[in-house]
Amino acid sequence: MSSLEELMTKAKDLHSEGHSSGQIADELSLSVDTVTWLLTQGKAGIAAPKDVHIDWTTVSSNSTLLGGISSMMLANFEAANEEEEGIDTVIGISVSGVPLATMIAAEDGLNLAIYHPSKHNPEGKIGSISGNFSKVSQRRCLIVDDCITTGNTLTEIVNYLRRHKSTPVGICVIFDKRGVREIEGVPVYSLFTIKRID
Repeated sequence: MSSLEELMTKAKDLHSEGHSSGQIADELSLSVDTVTWLLTQGKAGIAAPKDVHIDWTTVSSNSTLLGGISSMMLANFEAANEEEEGIDTVIGISVSGVPLATMIAAEDGLNLAIYHPSKHNPEGKIGSISGNFSKVSQRRCLIVDDCITTGNTLTEIVNYLRRHKSTPVGICVIFDKRGVREIEGVPVYSLFTIKRID
């Protein structure tokens, strides 16, 4: 089976288990457009979007490795901010950013918040901060996720934080598929930049 066929099968399996396209996109580290294409391939004759699948389950499923990569993300942020930006809250983007943010917050003794993006909302219009974790109003926040695919979710949370009188001071990701240095004026600190060569 080709890797494309495997992705189609994984996307269809997740969809049959009740996952939304946004949730499948997060699970497979793909854009929602790519997931839509995988789920409808052959039905509409839509051209395949240009995307890169990143399978980091070897790390994400091993707490020791996950802790190591979380420490690398924090070290990358701190190295670029020698004057210490004074963050007090780490926000994990649901789903894959949550364990990373949890480990970063624990390492530095910071508050933890979780953001549920609009693509996980059945109405799909608005994202939200979980009420079971730290509040973000009047806080200096470090945003954490696994991957920048389109940048839409990170743009969404930056705008959410500003509307709620928070200061987003940085965005930490493992993988950046866009090669961006900032989103909405907030610096991006990625460990790896992924580029597709056509």
